[in-house]
Amino acid sequence: AAKTQDKEVGDGTTTAVVLAGELLKHAEGLLELSVHPTVIVHGYRMASEKAVEILQNLAITVKPRDTTILKRIAETAMTGKGAEICRNTLSDLVAEAVTMIADPSGTVDPENIKIEKKVGGSIEESEIILGVVIDKERVHPGMPKQVRKAKILLLNAPVEFTKTEVDAQITITSPDQLQAFVDEEQKVIRGIADRIIKTGATVVISQKAIDDVAQHYLAKAGILAVRRVKQSDMDKLARATGATVVSSIDEISSKELGYAGNVEERSLSGEVMIFIEDCKNPKSVTLILRGGTEHVVDALSRAVDDAIRVVSVVLEDKKVVPGGGAPEVELSLRLREYAASVGGRSQLAIEAFASALEVIPRTLAENAGLDPIDKIVALRTVHEKGQKNYGLNVFSGETVDMYKNGVVEPLRVKTQAIASATEAAGMILRIDDLIATQKSAAPAGAPGEMDRMGGMPDMGM
Repeated sequence: AAKTQDKEVGDGTTTAVVLAGELLKHAEGLLELSVHPTVIVHGYRMASEKAVEILQNLAITVKPRDTTILKRIAETAMTGKGAEICRNTLSDLVAEAVTMIADPSGTVDPENIKIEKKVGGSIEESEIILGVVIDKERVHPGMPKQVRKAKILLLNAPVEFTKTEVDAQITITSPDQLQAFVDEEQKVIRGIADRIIKTGATVVISQKAIDDVAQHYLAKAGILAVRRVKQSDMDKLARATGATVVSSIDEISSKELGYAGNVEERSLSGEVMIFIEDCKNPKSVTLILRGGTEHVVDALSRAVDDAIRVVSVVLEDKKVVPGGGAPEVELSLRLREYAASVGGRSQLAIEAFASALEVIPRTLAENAGLDPIDKIVALRTVHEKGQKNYGLNVFSGETVDMYKNGVVEPLRVKTQAIASATEAAGMILRIDDLIATQKSAAPAGAPGEMDRMGGMPDMGM
């Protein structure tokens, strides 16, 4: 359930797991009342579908360019993950980064935001680079450290003499013949370097090798070159600069070049890196996270990654719900009303589902050192009066309007958590039912399946 939740929306994993556990806890009580597991699973599924329907009606539509809401969503996602001290700074960076990489259609690929973790400096020194930072350095010391208004060539081909694939042996009988081979090799490499220089490129970034001789010619031409760059970084560079990755030296032309306002080799926390920044319309950006220790930076990275994912989801769906346990309390009340209209034994399962949802605000209250019973009663009271956006402020202990206080979450986080938890609980309940059926089907005195398999003890469920 947690893995599915993280893969789909990037946040809400704890909610999914806690809710699944609570559903199983309430199912145990129904089993003791002789309610069949299949009936419970059916009731849970009905409740889950109704809950998603209710959430759709509770959701608030947001505008993609409403940066205030996007920042609040990022802040909510980072709360409780070690990033509270600087969540204002980080939420600004996250909202800006996600907005930049979003396609006009509204789709967002979080992979286009590269996170670079650097130990050293303070958290407030974290920054967004409008381009890509790669963990490489110049291939030749004679090359410039900085290039302004750079014309960038991206290569997925080696800048070196390519050996033939023919398995042949050549006999050299004199030093002149050997020198002729060496001269021809250098001539080929010079030709490749000249072809690159003629395109007008001032920066060359290659996924493959760059020969020492080629480095010399490129350095003489004032070109900054980088080699053996990762495929993922090449893809990000192509999106950020607008360049086309060229896979053949013969296809090199000025039309394939990209642009960056500044390409520079800089030292960051003692490591040399290449900054490709100030791109005109970057569709790939880099977040540099700074912190005093490795553990701090790792915690920040996890929190920021979750924030990026949830902000991306909101940009795609354009729907949010209040946080602080508000939707769970509202769902609990509405599902109890729905259960009364269903009747039968399924009604018991739906009511159990409604009670299980209250584990979220109850856990929030417990973690904040508040009395969970008092807070659940207070939340029920305000929701019965129609205040559907009211949740628990864990800092003041009061019930407040979560939307007005800026505590909001993507709709998809809630719907996915409910779906994941329901499926996980249903799967376990059905497994329990299957084992119980096998045991009861065995005739009295007959050896059980486990006895035939070697006498393993009855574990019970």
